[in-house]
Amino acid sequence: MWSPRTRNFFLAPAVIVLLGVGIFPLLFAVDVSLRDYQITKPALGFGWNNFANYLQVFSDPYFWGSLGRTFFFLILTLPVQFLLGLCIALLLYRKDWGFLRSVARVALVIPLATTPAVVGLIGRLIFDSDFGLANWIVYLLGGAKVTFLGDPNLALLAVAFMDTWQWTPFFALVFLASLTSVPHEAVEAATLETDRRWDLFRFVEWPYLLPGLTAVLILRTADAMKLFDLIFVMTRGGPGSATELISVYTQRVGFRVFDLGVASAMAVLSLVVTIVLARLYIRVFYRETE
Repeated sequence: MWSPRTRNFFLAPAVIVLLGVGIFPLLFAVDVSLRDYQITKPALGFGWNNFANYLQVFSDPYFWGSLGRTFFFLILTLPVQFLLGLCIALLLYRKDWGFLRSVARVALVIPLATTPAVVGLIGRLIFDSDFGLANWIVYLLGGAKVTFLGDPNLALLAVAFMDTWQWTPFFALVFLASLTSVPHEAVEAATLETDRRWDLFRFVEWPYLLPGLTAVLILRTADAMKLFDLIFVMTRGGPGSATELISVYTQRVGFRVFDLGVASAMAVLSLVVTIVLARLYIRVFYRETE
């Protein structure tokens, strides 16, 4: 048995990193959100203003607009990524694919390994109004040229398409791992009771997918609440404010208006919204499997 001093010695680096990377920035953000922290006006000082920044955020219509677009973005992407990822996982779970299963699994990693900024650059090329692949497909179908990234009604759809391309494999790989954890005894017993594939999936496999689904929804929601680089490269939040999600608006307030107090208040509120949604996912979807 290791002594407490030895255990603490090995745990210390992880604790230090957690404090330095996670806890301290959070506490600093909360502290800044309670101050008049405008870096362009240092002569005014950075004194406490209680909750004035939060009151300003709550009365800001642009904040609520960006938060609404963020929720709309989640509604656009999460169900599609869930359905596509589930279908891909069920296909790859089949035993008769042979070598193609290994090739497909490797191919699924490629979008995940691509940085969001590069995905945004690919999206700009695909939806370019002059030589983009999307307009080429529209031309083949007999349609006229479409300015996807310049149309307020289509720009967010284009961003959602690229986000779906990148993160659908994440759903698929998690679901595939969950399917491999289903006990063979349960599957064999179920096949003796019914030959309907839907019943096998619903009553045997689906419960084992719920823990993975809960984790993926939490991670993807947190990622969407802080999604910035993909949008910044593709549209810079435009046209107008069509793709200005909460993270993009927070960046604009913090690093263009230089009001870090209000921007920190927005960031803290975004964290609160993420925690609330995570608790909702756990309450609705999470089930323990035995």
